[in-house]
Amino acid sequence: MDTGFLIDRAVAEIRAWEAGWGSYDRHPAVEVPADRAAEALKVFTDRLKDNYPFFHPRYAGQMLKPPHPAAVAAYVAAMLINPNNHALDGGPATGAMEKEVVRTLAVVFGFPEQHLGHLTSSGTIANLEALWVARSLKPGGVVAFSAEAHYTHARMAQVLGLETRVVPTDASGHMDPSAVERALQDGRVSTLVATAGTTGIGAVDPIADIVEVARRYEARLHVDAAYGGFFRLLAEAADPRLTPETRRNLLAVSEADSVVVDPHKHGLQPYGCGAVLFRDSSVGRFYRHDSPYTYFTSDELHLGEISLECSRAGASAAAFWLTTRLLPLRADEGLGPILGACLSAARTWHGLLAASEDLAPLRAPELDIVTYFPRVESARAAAIDQASRAVFEAAMTDPEDPVFLSVLRVPASRVTLNGRGVRRDRNDVQVLRSVLMKPEHQGYVPRLHRRIEAIARHVRREVA
Repeated sequence: MDTGFLIDRAVAEIRAWEAGWGSYDRHPAVEVPADRAAEALKVFTDRLKDNYPFFHPRYAGQMLKPPHPAAVAAYVAAMLINPNNHALDGGPATGAMEKEVVRTLAVVFGFPEQHLGHLTSSGTIANLEALWVARSLKPGGVVAFSAEAHYTHARMAQVLGLETRVVPTDASGHMDPSAVERALQDGRVSTLVATAGTTGIGAVDPIADIVEVARRYEARLHVDAAYGGFFRLLAEAADPRLTPETRRNLLAVSEADSVVVDPHKHGLQPYGCGAVLFRDSSVGRFYRHDSPYTYFTSDELHLGEISLECSRAGASAAAFWLTTRLLPLRADEGLGPILGACLSAARTWHGLLAASEDLAPLRAPELDIVTYFPRVESARAAAIDQASRAVFEAAMTDPEDPVFLSVLRVPASRVTLNGRGVRRDRNDVQVLRSVLMKPEHQGYVPRLHRRIEAIARHVRREVA
């Protein structure tokens, strides 16, 4: 799908709409000479090239990739109008689009028809709103989340003045249900945060078991599915690339009181586009406020009346809406096959790592994040840490055939080599981490693997 073609068509349609309102003279203050504009644009685009190739499958580092061409075209077209989805008169069309895509998200997560939700500018703000509602329901309560949860929860709890409690994880990086039970026993925890796809290793917490614990202690359950939420589509379809336990826990997200997802990750959207949904629509009462010049054009609910943010880009809703029209949020078509390709890429690479003489897997991937490290002669944590860093730097800086990875710090106790634990001469270890969130990774993984194997082999010779 050609991005330029879609943008040209979309811009032409908006320009034709603008022309229908009659001609007018543009103020000379906004005009810029063509040669000056061309010069500035050249400097601008040259500076933009100081980036990693997020679009290319040789980039397998962080959770970064370009949006889908449909999202780009829709965003550009809507941005020419520049609607504000705070009030319905600020963006009548994009406000309606936002409500439609939020209803679609509610179906994805198995939420009831009478839910409440909206898009946000980020997952951080979405999680902030979920914790803010939780605090409004139970003032003075403690928020508990796992040691592997995203750092946004600690930060936003600090913003809200909430006391927090960190729940230990097991050897696989999952929130430990028995530790959850202990954390809730004193009755002070009012909100429990589980994660569907940790940003470090892509672990899905045992949500199905945590639901039962939270109910027993009357704690509210919030699921941060910013990264892994869309994989619930494949869980509903019993996709065999998901383990039975991962599938069970993704399905259990429907039992949560609130959930957050980031369409700017697996939803093919530009930054920033997050979303928050609440099972109980009556929590909308906490958002209630008035504005003397805003909410007067309609008796229908304005999006600003159910969100903490005021001005929000209507272009984000437009981009997500058009994308889901072309690539519906389904397992058998649209987004589903894209997610499936990412899962296949991760499983293929894990198999190659397990058979490699130069690299070893840290753990089997649950979603599409692969973690691994160089095999070293000395089974010491410090040696693995040093070798991982050396491979990372060599791969990222190779001038002819670079590969873009990331590193992750993990407890040394989680690292095994040839089925045995390593000597813990340091507490944590840097390992290599690759996020395979582009479907093109499915066919490119063998090349990535061979390239990193070669680098690891070279590093091992250098160390020896």
